[in-house]
Amino acid sequence: MLDNLLKRRSQYALGESLPIPKKETDRLIREAIRQAPSSFNSQSSRAVILFGEESRKFWHLVEEALRIIVPEADFPKTQKRIGGFAAGAGTVLFFEDQSVVGELQEKFPLYAENFPIWSEHSTGMAQLAVWTTLADVGIGASLQHYNPLVDDKVAATWDLPESWKLRAQLPFGSNEAQVAEKTFIDDSYRFRTFG
Repeated sequence: MLDNLLKRRSQYALGESLPIPKKETDRLIREAIRQAPSSFNSQSSRAVILFGEESRKFWHLVEEALRIIVPEADFPKTQKRIGGFAAGAGTVLFFEDQSVVGELQEKFPLYAENFPIWSEHSTGMAQLAVWTTLADVGIGASLQHYNPLVDDKVAATWDLPESWKLRAQLPFGSNEAQVAEKTFIDDSYRFRTFG
């Protein structure tokens, strides 16, 4: 598993070519989310997997939402960045089903305040599972967060349940450039070992 994590890097130069068929990519994404752990086995993570034009449709929604709030002078840079995500083969939209969170809060009131936090843990694990799985087969990706900016338009465009809360977006595709070397802060700032 650690070898797979070492392959996972943010790839911003994405292309449409995939090293494996679209159907297999879809299967891997679903299985990675299915196998990701969740508190109380809640399985609260949800995903919308977009390929081709459907993915570009999502990034168009993001671009239009940003056009309203980004200063005009800065917009070309923003537009280029969004265009880079849209250039990929697809995008995974990650959601957490708030109805599951609410049911757990009612069923286990002692832990009620923790279930929203644990739901965020679940989505983080699902995101890492998908990203690492894709990296393992040579598919580049980067994790993005344009929610809640586009939440309502996404729900309407793909007719999603009201209880699904958008948490992150993972554009993916072929690796069209070498990814930058990852740097790390000194271990003394991050870790303590006892015993």
